Amino acid sequence: MTVSLQKGQRISLSKPGGGGLTLVRMGLGWDAVKKKGFFGSREQDIDLDASVVVFADQQVADVVYFGQLTSRDGSIRHTGDNLTGAGDGDDESIIVDLSRVPVHVTSLVFVVSSFQGQTFNQVENAFCRLVDETSGAELARYTLTGGGAHTGMVMARLYRHGQEWKLGAIGEPSQGRTFQDMLPAIAAHA
Repeated sequence: MTVSLQKGQRISLSKPGGGGLTLVRMGLGWDAVKKKGFFGSREQDIDLDASVVVFADQQVADVVYFGQLTSRDGSIRHTGDNLTGAGDGDDESIIVDLSRVPVHVTSLVFVVSSFQGQTFNQVENAFCRLVDETSGAELARYTLTGGGAHTGMVMARLYRHGQEWKLGAIGEPSQGRTFQDMLPAIAAHA
């Protein structure tokens, strides 16, 4: 059963009946805006990038993005860079093996940035979702609605709460073409 997340909402990632999730995928999907022109309409390619910044307490411990597809410890893997937004479903995914995330890691902050600098006013049907990679079940979905003049979004945070992981929807607009540009906004949610 999917939970449609609202900004600021939090959910537990414990499975019903006990036990926690071990393998999750954060999927990002979007469509380019159709431009109407003199000779009909066409889609404009949009290059959104999914990244995850790994924190140990309040310090950046690692980053997974299109330039580094796997975390240094191997627990997090980016499936590759989509430069257009073409196709159905997830355009970019980051897979996290929660059972292998080192114990000193306290949170994972997922962000989206527009590499070519287009604003979210130019993006349609954008969403971020969390999937139980073992069963394929969608657990939570955060829909980006309303566009906006920003080029980045701090999407969600996976964080340790005692012995379990929880998910918090952030949905905070930011400016930046890369995660590096957005680090001050990202760090505020570590």
